[in-house]
Amino acid sequence: MKLLSLVKELFILTVATFIIAVAVYFFQVPNHVSISSISGLSIVLIKFLPFTMSQITMFLNTVLLIIGFFTCGSEFGYKTVYTSILLPVFLGLFENVFPDIVSPTGDAFLDVVCYTFVVSIGLAILFNRNASSGGLDIVAKIINKYFRIELGKALSVAGMCIALSSFLAYDIKTVVLSVLGTYLNGIVLDHFIFDQNLKRRVCIVSPKKDEIRNFILNDLHSGATIYKAIGAYHLEEREEIITIVDKHEFQKLMSFIDVVDPQAFITVYQVSNIQYRPKSLPERKFD
Repeated sequence: MKLLSLVKELFILTVATFIIAVAVYFFQVPNHVSISSISGLSIVLIKFLPFTMSQITMFLNTVLLIIGFFTCGSEFGYKTVYTSILLPVFLGLFENVFPDIVSPTGDAFLDVVCYTFVVSIGLAILFNRNASSGGLDIVAKIINKYFRIELGKALSVAGMCIALSSFLAYDIKTVVLSVLGTYLNGIVLDHFIFDQNLKRRVCIVSPKKDEIRNFILNDLHSGATIYKAIGAYHLEEREEIITIVDKHEFQKLMSFIDVVDPQAFITVYQVSNIQYRPKSLPERKFD
């Protein structure tokens, strides 16, 4: 069972890495744009070093991989070892099979847009598997872990320096495309990863509180908290049920409430981060 699980995991990582390699080589390389990646930095460095892009990417990924292993844990390092090696391998394969690559769309800006969406799919798969393609993805993961900045924004901050480095080797048009592509890539990646993980804090006031509470506990298999609430106008005391659910659970909860109590008073808040008290701290008891 463990072997089957490992094979499945490696297959998913391979597909995601292949998607990233396709985005880099077919949409980024023809225009020499340096967008938010070590591969982008390699596109700049090939102007000054006697190595191919895949070779430079392999070297830089290895250095950052060592840092990621010690800062993000052994699982992150193990998975990223695989993808960090695989990405330059795919790039090297493309360099040999398609040595004279040209723009697939014929327009540099369209290539940047295509690159942004395609690479974000691959990166989202890797990040959600607690992995990375190496390079700046490791830096973004570290920033997200220690500074709690969304992955897309963290990747944009780190990638902007890479984008600006294209000024050393290419013209101003390439620099502008690199900067715009890096910014767009951060927004899109943030949507693919961060927005999909948002939860909702649902506050419900209803005379059908028992039915709603049972549905939350037994059907959604989620938790809930009940507070005493007093209306300011009539000073009438009621109980408010508060629960935190994901997108799918929220839809089921709203459908259930529409049936049992369409007049229920409901407020909804987006929740981006949930923290629990450390076990080492004394537990606070409530009456």
